Amino acid sequence: MLNLLSILIGIIALPLMLIALIPLLGWVNYLVIPVAVVGLALGALSESNTGRNLNIVVALVGLTRLWLGGFIL
Repeated sequence: MLNLLSILIGIIALPLMLIALIPLLGWVNYLVIPVAVVGLALGALSESNTGRNLNIVVALVGLTRLWLGGFIL
């Protein structure tokens, strides 16, 4: 059940993260990364790795985007 919830959170965070890749919308990553971390925690508590892996990818892409943008936008 926790894995299903983690996948659901990841599916919600993924399109928001893709929107945050657009220039001047990088601030959305400040909302996406905490959501992905919550999904990551739920995925870590479950037996399966699918939700955890999805949220790891979302969080890493969001963090990379923020890092490349100088944590501004």
